[in-house]
Amino acid sequence: MDLRGACFKFYWKVQKIVAPSLKYSQAIYEDILTSVSHDRSKWLDLGCGHRLLPPWRLEQERLLADAPDLIVGLDYDDPSLRKHGSIPNLVRGDASMLPFPEESFDLVTSNMMFEHLAEPEKELREIFRILKPGGVLLFHTPNANSYGVMLARATPQALKSKVIWLLQHRKEEDVFPTHYRMNTEKTIRGLAGRVGFRVTQLRLIVSSAQLVMIPPLVIAELFLIRFLMTRPGRRWRTNIIGVFTKPDHTG
Repeated sequence: MDLRGACFKFYWKVQKIVAPSLKYSQAIYEDILTSVSHDRSKWLDLGCGHRLLPPWRLEQERLLADAPDLIVGLDYDDPSLRKHGSIPNLVRGDASMLPFPEESFDLVTSNMMFEHLAEPEKELREIFRILKPGGVLLFHTPNANSYGVMLARATPQALKSKVIWLLQHRKEEDVFPTHYRMNTEKTIRGLAGRVGFRVTQLRLIVSSAQLVMIPPLVIAELFLIRFLMTRPGRRWRTNIIGVFTKPDHTG
């Protein structure tokens, strides 16, 4: 067993003791995605990168992508689009000027992309424009009040790519600038109201520990996560999942 495998084996043992009910945020996102994508015929995945779900969920990703009549992936990063294997219709584009007519889709999803939005109100209005009445927006993004974002902001730029590689095994070309301008509950609700969305669901959730590769620290992190799972720790939870609906004024 390599070092990475040994660290994860240790982590899973400790997690079962300290925070046995902890669930990976991507798994929570997948559950909600499976629910909201049911009976949606035209789906846009915004900031699609090179996958819908984590790599070990490829079979489920393909099942989800095969279900609608039309699925389109949009991203500004061309190399990421070239790697995508499950979305057949891929478009290089900017979220602030979506290249689609009004009311083109009944589902828009965005998995870990909203933290990169430079002008979130403008980009949210574009999503509203291309959604059909009754259409749904589902997004998953970090919470700006979380310890992970606070540590990221305190890390010198020159070190960030090395730290991300150590902790997440992500290559430098898969790391993009972040702004966190739509990443608190208050900001999200305010933007949704101004644009015209109805907030169907807004959840602050925790996710798996980030310091798996540093075993002594990951124990302390798990105790912190256990506190975040309580009501007093809600504000500082690590991730946000939102479900917005575009009102259907004919109903």
